[in-house]
Amino acid sequence: MSSNEKSQRKVTVYGNGETKMMDSSQARRHLLLLPLLKLFVKWGITPNHLTCLSFLCGLSFCFTYGLSWNLAKPFAFCLLTLHVLLDGIDGPLARLTGTAGNRGSFTDTTSDQLVVAFTTMTMIHYGLINVISGSLYLFFYTLVVVFAMIRSSLAIPYSWLIRPRLIVYAWFPVDVYLFPDMLNYLLWFFIVLLGWKSITGFYKIRKKL
Repeated sequence: MSSNEKSQRKVTVYGNGETKMMDSSQARRHLLLLPLLKLFVKWGITPNHLTCLSFLCGLSFCFTYGLSWNLAKPFAFCLLTLHVLLDGIDGPLARLTGTAGNRGSFTDTTSDQLVVAFTTMTMIHYGLINVISGSLYLFFYTLVVVFAMIRSSLAIPYSWLIRPRLIVYAWFPVDVYLFPDMLNYLLWFFIVLLGWKSITGFYKIRKKL
């Protein structure tokens, strides 16, 4: 493979099946959001702007969740929801503007992972999850994402992969308002899956090197 072909290889953190699903999802979002995307282009808003704003919304969740005013928690959950929504728009905008590529994918993945880290630490700080489950979840989640990037660059993507951040985010308000102390059990379930994918990821990379 030539150096030019290597530079053009798409590096992602998705499994083979997920890539097909993501392409289909991106196409549907493109059609649904096309008027909004055209407005963003007209206003000079770039995918990097949306990624940055998405990151700031996710980070702001961490600082507003524990505030003393009555609507602090609902407002924090709205910010986290906005983080997710914006994260789903930067990709279609990049494709519309022809700027989709590995740099944007890497930036987006880094932003997502930082929000996972900060929100997990926030939940540990406020006692929604314990230190052990939160730390293991964050460790294996990060390891899986790093291994996924390495495997993708080595052309050995996962057949399937799990990154449960959206499920965990959705469970935050459920744990706060409906079923307290259930989030730890959910995390342990994902810790087992992420741990397994970390082990298989390590051996696949080691075998390729």
